[in-house]
This record gives sequence, C-alpha cells and structure tokens, in this order.
Amino acid sequence: MHQRTTPPTGTAATTGRRRMARKALLAASALGVVTALMAPVRAGAAPAPASSPTAAAPTAATPLAANGQLSVCGRQLCNDSGQAVALNGMSTHGTQWYAQCVTDGSLNALAQDWRADVLRVSTYVQEGGYETDPAGFTARAQKFIDAAHARGMYAVIDWHMLSPGDPNANLARAKTFFTAMAKKYKNHPGVLYEIANEPSGVSWSGIKSYAEQIIPVIRAQDPDAVVLVGTRAWSSFGVSEGSNESEVVNNPVRASNIMYTFHFYAASHREEYLSALDRASDKLPVFVTEFGTQNYAGEGANDFAMSQRYLDLMKRKKISWTNWNYSDDHRSGAVFKTGTCNGTTWTGTGVLKEAGVWIRDRIRQ
Repeated sequence: MHQRTTPPTGTAATTGRRRMARKALLAASALGVVTALMAPVRAGAAPAPASSPTAAAPTAATPLAANGQLSVCGRQLCNDSGQAVALNGMSTHGTQWYAQCVTDGSLNALAQDWRADVLRVSTYVQEGGYETDPAGFTARAQKFIDAAHARGMYAVIDWHMLSPGDPNANLARAKTFFTAMAKKYKNHPGVLYEIANEPSGVSWSGIKSYAEQIIPVIRAQDPDAVVLVGTRAWSSFGVSEGSNESEVVNNPVRASNIMYTFHFYAASHREEYLSALDRASDKLPVFVTEFGTQNYAGEGANDFAMSQRYLDLMKRKKISWTNWNYSDDHRSGAVFKTGTCNGTTWTGTGVLKEAGVWIRDRIRQ
C-alpha cells in the first residue's frame, strides 16, 4: 500500500524427480484431498457442491489442478500447457494483525464462493512482523500457503517490505526467509515468490541489485517457480517518484522466468499510472500484486469507475492481479465489515463492505 540471473542447471535425474513430485502434488489436488473445498477452474463457472471428506472428487478442477506449474512465456504468465492465464484473487492484510481473518471458513469462501485463483500471503518484515519472530512468521505464512493449496488456489509469497523502503536493508532476512520457503515448496507448482513488496526512496539499480542477489537464493532450491520483482516508488514503475517504466525496460533484471509488479489505488493513481501500466505491459511481463479502489492508503471513498478501467485493461492484456485486502480492518479497502473475522459467516455479500461486494463480483465473473 502506498503509505505507510539465470537459473542453475541441475541433472536430468534431479529435474525428473522434481517434475514427478510436482505431478504427484497436482494429482492429489485434482483427486480432492480436501474434497469439500474444491472450486471451479475459472470465475463464472457454477460453484462446486460441498461433499463429505470420503466422497468422490468433483468433476470441476481447481485453478491449480487445471493449470499446473506456471512460467513466464514472452510477456505472459502461462500454464503448464503454454497457454496464457490470468490469475485473479485477494491479498491478506499483514498476518501479524489479521491472522484471524485467514481461517478454514474464510478460505473456503474465497475458493468456493468468490471462486478465486490465488491468495497473496503478506508477511510484513517490520511493523511487528517477521523481524520480531522469524521462525514464527515463516511458519504462519506456510500454514496459510498450505491452506490455499489445499483448496486448489495458487499462493503468492509476499515479502512485505515497506519501511525502510530499500529492500537491501533487509537483505539478510530476505535470504533466510526465501531459503526456507523455497526449500519447502521446491516441488510444489502452486507458489510464486514476490521478493520486494513496495520499494521506495531507492534507485532502480539498487532494487535490481537486490533482486539479482535474492533470485539465486530461490533458484538454488526451486529453479522452476515464477519470481515477482517489485519496482521503484511503491511498485509504480517509478511513476510516484517522477520516473517511468523505461528504467526497467532499459535495464532489466538479469534472470529468467520473472515478472515485474505494479500497484495502484484507483482514487489516487489516475491517467499517468494507468498509461504506465499499459506501456509497461507491452514490453515487460507484469503482475499487479496489489491494488485498491480507494486512495493510496487503502481508505476513503471508492472510485469504481477508475478501478474498472484498470480491470478492463488487465483483462484485455491477461494481467494477473490480487486485490488489497482480505480482512475486516476499519479502512474501506478491507473487504469484510469490521468484526466479521470474530465470527463464522464468510460467504455472500452481507458480511462485505462496498469494496468487498464489488471485487467479489469481479473475481466471480
């Protein structure tokens, strides 16, 4: 929120074992290890019926089972058949504050009622987050990632650095975190690694240097997964600090199978930002890992008209996105009404704020 290398080449045997392990995990998902939680492949399909844990698997595949291991092909995110896909879903709020909003019930709703493809799990580094308990916050993130996978959704592992804005300030912590994550998920097709949420007050060359140190850490364990690289000025391709996407286009990160992130808040980020996203996505693979229909702090009045212009562009260009945020925070950008996370009702629109009703409908389309 605006506030506040080339992979190493392994042996054929290792590659084959990794591929077989990933296929086994996909088969487990497709057969419905948690059959009551299965969701349809894409928004717009009829929701899968609930069933008992011993019932036969539903016929509709989950997004994860249907698409398998993702990769970057050209400027697009592609599935294991090489077809361009666009994931739509939600981002958690900081798990140090709103872990109570990420439950079996809320994730069932996200997978089945909302029909989401992806959950972004946001691990704040500061602000009472990872730095206070690295092992605890790593385990918490893994719990939520595993829960998303059990419901057939992809998971974006978000290293939510915000302040300080230079990701190099937390380089050692990031290496530890992503080593643990890549070791755990190296054989799983359902993760994307977002290595720097919103860099600010740092040059693109500084961000690029950070990325070129973190990506090899991930690739040493998981050579196949997509890595998402934050951009300058709160992941605005530099626009919020007077620059534009050309600095990335002219000096890209030296790595393959990566995408660059873009964030926007529609009530604050107008034509200049929309145009930057349009131009950047003509030349670079882009994933919008965070956006809101409100102002840059995720609060205030919703601007649904401007938000729809962004969504129309992203749909036309097959740009994946996750919306901020899946919590009951008091701000207008949190989808649930305050107090919802203390209860047990998650489905339908009665528990949602105005922004929640709007974004749920867009994910379901």
